[in-house]
Amino acid sequence: MSGSEGKPHRLRLCLVGWGAIGRRVAELLRARDEDRIEIVAVAVRDTAQARDDLPDSARLIARPEELDGLDVDVVVEAAGRGAVAPWGEAALRAGRDFVVSSSSAFCDERLLRRLIDLAEESGGRIAVPPGALGGVDALSAAALLPLESVEHTIVKPPEAWRGTQAETLVDLDRVEDAVTFFQGSARQAADRFPQNANVAVISALAGIGLDRTRVLLVADPSARRNAHELHAAGAFGALHVRLENEPLATNPKSSEMTALNLARHLEARVAPLVH
Repeated sequence: MSGSEGKPHRLRLCLVGWGAIGRRVAELLRARDEDRIEIVAVAVRDTAQARDDLPDSARLIARPEELDGLDVDVVVEAAGRGAVAPWGEAALRAGRDFVVSSSSAFCDERLLRRLIDLAEESGGRIAVPPGALGGVDALSAAALLPLESVEHTIVKPPEAWRGTQAETLVDLDRVEDAVTFFQGSARQAADRFPQNANVAVISALAGIGLDRTRVLLVADPSARRNAHELHAAGAFGALHVRLENEPLATNPKSSEMTALNLARHLEARVAPLVH
């Protein structure tokens, strides 16, 4: 083996979006001195806007077709639902892997099928990290046998639901006790609450699908963290997981765990030991 062959692989990525999640992921990688991962490009709508906090290695791009001129292994979407289709198609056509944060985009089955077809044709892969969840690996494994039911409950403080359709379903200023203001399928929850219930698509894809997965959304004035509860039953047995996440400091609608899981997913691509 030559010296160059013995060197660890360096992951070169394009980060689509420089909002709360994108910045936090870059910060986490930098804090861990992760020199095996290099952010070579950041995609934003306006490249003329000053951004002093960009990684030194990153160039700004604005259009998906600009990927053609970049030496990139992975394209990571952290820009919102509308970015998934254009950037996913561009990445997969070029044979790059595509990592999705805004999984609510997959409520559109035609989009999901189109991206899967592109991945199969080009050899690229689509990855959906666990987001704000824990236990997704166990749920996915359990789904190898018949699953009877999956229920996903999302509990957040009232202020985390502001600016969403929750304001039309419950008076967030007068909530005194925990109130379940929505019950429906994962598809309905993620479609109506893409900022808060985006993660319901992740549990649905891991388990029994968007239409069979039941989702409950709760506003709780006593909640200090964003909580997720997964309950599943089937031939494997029963699963009960509860995770309480600190909200992201710069966006209370998202959880710190969303950025942590995304950073971990990237590190696992180059780590000598994956667990």
